[in-house]
Parts: sequence; C-alpha cells; structure tokens
Amino acid sequence: MASLQTIGFIYNDRIVEAQEMANALVERLDLGGRSWQCAATEVEESLPGAEETDLIITIGGDGTIIRAARVSVPNRIPILGINMGRLGFMTEIEAHEAFDRVPLFLEGDMRVEERCMLQVRTMSDGRGGSNYLSMAGKQECNALNDVVVGRGAVSRLVSIATYINSAFITEFRADAVIVSTATGSTGYNLSVGGPILWPLADEMILKPIAPHVGMASAMVLPATSTVDLVVRTDHSATLSVDGYVDADLPAGAAVEVQASPCSALFLRSNPPVHFFETLTQRLGFGDGASTTRAIQY
Repeated sequence: MASLQTIGFIYNDRIVEAQEMANALVERLDLGGRSWQCAATEVEESLPGAEETDLIITIGGDGTIIRAARVSVPNRIPILGINMGRLGFMTEIEAHEAFDRVPLFLEGDMRVEERCMLQVRTMSDGRGGSNYLSMAGKQECNALNDVVVGRGAVSRLVSIATYINSAFITEFRADAVIVSTATGSTGYNLSVGGPILWPLADEMILKPIAPHVGMASAMVLPATSTVDLVVRTDHSATLSVDGYVDADLPAGAAVEVQASPCSALFLRSNPPVHFFETLTQRLGFGDGASTTRAIQY
C-alpha cells in the first residue's frame, strides 16, 4: 500500500451496511489519516482532498459509481467498486468478499481499465449560444452512462429532430431519445430493448423510447459521431445526464452529444472476459444471480 497515500470511500447512504463497511475497511486497513469518506448524494466535483487521492473505493452499486465519477474523472482517480446493489456491471468486488480482496488490490499489480464517456452541451437551435445547462450550474457535462432528452412535466410525447454529423435522420415523436455509451448500454438503454456493447468499446448508441413516429430500432454509431437532438414541441422537454444532472429544455433547444475527451478509470483484477462470464448472472438469468446485503463483519 506504500504507493497509495490517500484513499477515498464513497458509499450509498441509502444502505446502512455501506457506511458500516467503509468504517470497517478503514479500521482493518489501518488507513488512519490517509482516507476520507463521503456519501454518494453529497459528492461534488470540488470535493476537498480529491486532488491528492490515489484511489476511490465505492460501496454500493452502479449508481454510486456514476456519482463518484463526478470527482474521479476530472482528477484521473481510478475507482474500485464494491457491489451492494442488484446488478453491479461496473463494480469489481462483491460485498461478501471485500475484506479478503480489497487488500490485494492495494498491494498487487492490478490493471487500470479505461471507459469512454460522452460530452453534452446545450444551445438554441441554429447554434444561437443559449446554454440551458447553466440552469443546473453547468456549462457542459460528461456522461458515463447516458444522455436522455424526453418528456418534461407535461405527460405528452415530445418531437425530437435528430441529426448525426449534421445529416438529418428523422424527427421522433416519442417519450424520449437516449444516447448511451458502451458502459451505459447495460443501463436504461438495455431496459428499453437496446443492444449490449462490449464495455471497452468506444461506440455510442442512439435509441428512441416508445416512438409513435420514427424508427424504433437502435443505431450503433462510431465514436467520431456528433448527435444533435432538437426539441420541436411547443411544450418543454427535459435533459437528463447520467440520471442526476437535469435541465428543462424549451422548444427549439438543441442538445449536442459527442465523445468526451475525458474517460473513467477502474481498478480491475478480473480479466476482460469476466464481463461475459457474469453477464447472464447479473441480468438474473444465471446461477447465483441474487445479491445479499446481509454483510457479516
């Protein structure tokens, strides 16, 4: 552990055992003053001490990792995920094996896995320059999972004109349109019938949700693509970035999505093929699919 001077713990504060595990790991690993803890709901990009942090250990599920990425990505800090959730596609360790395996990660020669992200910015149609993300205190955002443009407070279909590299594709009348990373392909995209991508792929997925007009199939796009989604309805729509950054989009607002220059880093010991080995289990179709939260210390 000599090379890891500071370790951060980000835990799902909706799971009592998650914070208990963080406390227990700090004690067992004798981290003392070389660690910090933060609830996932309190993570900010300017988290104190993050600049000097060598590793972030998340305790929860994929949602906890998505929130941790807000501080890990800009500081290039790898994440080691401990799964206390249901799916845990991004996590590396199950809760029941954490006390045996975490010390091995801190002492061993583990690999660092890099995941592609999306960059999203908003403007008025015609590149007028209005930035609606500023309503959420953001000039632009990076997404590890997905970007969703969909219905707002009014429960009505939205019309979303869709362009790829400035070429008009179609105008969807739908509940929403998702642009997903390979990492996010097993999230919202999967639940609405989208394809699963190899998580290290750099392609992105364009998937409409319940389209009344426009094609229903997903499109897998190369990493060089720029997707523009323009709101054509006379009522507002909503932009959601990774499910936690939300902004209202007035009629005429345009959302631009492209590959981000940033990437998320994960500490791994399992070989890359582990994704396939556990895929059906994590989806609930294989043996040992259930995950318990009854952790014994």
